[in-house]
Amino acid sequence: MVRRKYVSTRALQSGMVIDQAIVDRTGRILIARKTPLDDFLIEALRKIGVTGIYIREGEEDPEEEIEVSPVTLETIEKLKVADRKKVTLSESVKSRVNQGVQYLFSETSSQNFTDTAENVTTSLMDAIMENDAVALNIDALKVSDEYTFKHSVDVATMAMVIARKANMSEVDIHRIGVSGLLHDIGKSQIPGEILNKAGKLTEEEFTVMKNHSLFGYNMLKEKDELPQEVLMGVLQHHEKINGKGYPLRLKDKQIFSYAKILSIADIYDALVTERPYKKAFSQQDALEMIMAMTGELDIGYMRDFLDSIILYPVDSVVKLSNGERARVVKNTPHYPMRPKVVGLKSGRVYDLLEDLSCANLLIE
Repeated sequence: MVRRKYVSTRALQSGMVIDQAIVDRTGRILIARKTPLDDFLIEALRKIGVTGIYIREGEEDPEEEIEVSPVTLETIEKLKVADRKKVTLSESVKSRVNQGVQYLFSETSSQNFTDTAENVTTSLMDAIMENDAVALNIDALKVSDEYTFKHSVDVATMAMVIARKANMSEVDIHRIGVSGLLHDIGKSQIPGEILNKAGKLTEEEFTVMKNHSLFGYNMLKEKDELPQEVLMGVLQHHEKINGKGYPLRLKDKQIFSYAKILSIADIYDALVTERPYKKAFSQQDALEMIMAMTGELDIGYMRDFLDSIILYPVDSVVKLSNGERARVVKNTPHYPMRPKVVGLKSGRVYDLLEDLSCANLLIE
């Protein structure tokens, strides 16, 4: 059984396996989760000021069939509370959205550019509104294997759900969707050898890459039909409230609300998506990383984001840090990593949020 243990950097030893990701301020992965540590990596952690990390102990248990007693099944059914409604896209909508996004990135000077962006956003907004969706499952949104297109749709949809949770008007929800679709449009002006590089970017290459939000703004400001709020979302989506973002190093109140929401959606989707130069993080690890960025991201919109994510859908089976497998029976708004579950062998109800006896239990 794998256990997670917190160890101070001073006590780390070569051969220990890290159970978290170490990232820099831009979200770039320095050490991936499950990496075996050596003396070089341990010294690097100390140099950058990391005081302690989580390591993995033990071995993975093989999957096993668990016979669930009738009493436990009855408990599960009695406590089960359906998840909040999630955004779903039909195959026809996915096809239409994918075609529209491809058109946007290939025909940036077209007279139909703005109409296409508006129409794609309307399709996404209809999917949110038609079943009163207040949450989403990223995997269910996939419209393309092409990262740029998938990422644009993910960020747009996530941003609209967060904006809805924040009680923004329908006009604002729609506009932030347009901004999300177009937030990376400036990457169409980044040289391919930098944009598609499989390895780590050099400092000079990263400087070029950081210009994409400015390139996008300059491309879109010529389109009179696009509201200024949409342009600000594109320009500022990499700004951080502590002033350490880019391209303008703006601080909290200088950053437009659309950009604050897009920043959260952009970072989260990038973390959970596999790329040539990195593996995808689990949604749980990505959430932990987002929650650790309280000095960089807007805390209010972060709460709205956390309330929009369903990590462990009701009826899914999870493994607890005490070794028991359990079925999820209820998710709790604001606390996506602390659902109520029922142990499949013991029949015990674990309320990971409210029950103090479960305070040290984690979902692995």
